[in-house]
Amino acid sequence: MERIAAALLKGLASLLHPRMLWLTVWPMLVALAIWLTLAVLYWSQAITWVDLELHQWAAYRWTLSVWPLSLLATWLGWLLLIFLFVPLVLMTAVLIVGIVSMPVMVAHVGERDYPRVERRKGGTFAGSLWNGLLAVVLLALLFALTLPLWLIPIFWPVLPIVLLGYFNQRVYRYDALAEHGTPSEMARVISRSRGELFLLGVALALVGHLPLVGLAMPVYGGLVFIHYALARLDELRSEPIEGSARRV
Repeated sequence: MERIAAALLKGLASLLHPRMLWLTVWPMLVALAIWLTLAVLYWSQAITWVDLELHQWAAYRWTLSVWPLSLLATWLGWLLLIFLFVPLVLMTAVLIVGIVSMPVMVAHVGERDYPRVERRKGGTFAGSLWNGLLAVVLLALLFALTLPLWLIPIFWPVLPIVLLGYFNQRVYRYDALAEHGTPSEMARVISRSRGELFLLGVALALVGHLPLVGLAMPVYGGLVFIHYALARLDELRSEPIEGSARRV
């Protein structure tokens, strides 16, 4: 937990730099514009599709026949789309930041806070694009698998946080290491830190749902993951080589 707390605090300190503050604005505006446009164009079609899918579930059809559950069930499609709107905007902004802004952020944090961590350029722009696409596909699969749970109101606050937390760590971890780590180093850092990476993603998902503060989450999240990843990479390179340790 100390590593997570340290990364969250260092990410906040980096966010306050004027150069990073500017990066918090335009990705969120672009993401909002995209989803507001889609909402205006396709809201009625989306409601119809969600309603048809819900009617396939026996539990949903039963709630329609029971008062007062029928009142909630009637508006469930609208509620689901509204609850999904914020995570969709945040995920889109995270993708934009991960693909477009992360190199600038990595350079900023690396030069200021981790100057001794050598850049070995194990990642590529194509790798970043593929990683983002894979994150979206995996998230869609997880959403489909957990769809029955969305019918249970108690899970509504939990599911977006868990799914967005997974999505955050899946996108950010590659881009945070791509400039400095080799492919093998990136794989080792990720395999060693899966639990903490997921917890960082969940913490940032919670931040993303805070009014106003959440607008800074995509860039803040990137900075947090950069601090965490570069600190872990520095630790990895500081470890004694196994063969040398035996000879000594």
